[in-house]
Amino acid sequence: MGRKKLPHYRIVVSDSRSPRDGRFVETLGYYKPLSDPARLVLDLGRVDHWLGEGASPSDTVASLISKARRGGTTDLALGEVGPEERKVKRAEALAARRTIEQKAAAKKAEKASAPAAEAGA
Repeated sequence: MGRKKLPHYRIVVSDSRSPRDGRFVETLGYYKPLSDPARLVLDLGRVDHWLGEGASPSDTVASLISKARRGGTTDLALGEVGPEERKVKRAEALAARRTIEQKAAAKKAEKASAPAAEAGA
């Protein structure tokens, strides 16, 4: 999932006879490695159900399951991003962009006024 240079992984249960990117039985969650911190959303109840049914997770998914059971790490956050947290992040990004634009406008105005001041002197 995702797009070029921005991966986003779905954690699914699939039949071993279906193709790698083909049909799947159930979606158990997702993993976004590039968000800060990396975000993991996983339904551990359904994971336990499928492991009880005999499903075998890949090595990567097994490590993600163990991290989810431990409650995450400093590099890995569990669960969805809350709406307040999303608003704060968006506001910080907007403030940073406005600061950069104001500095660029000030530089441009300074460059434009410098030749006019030399011509007047």
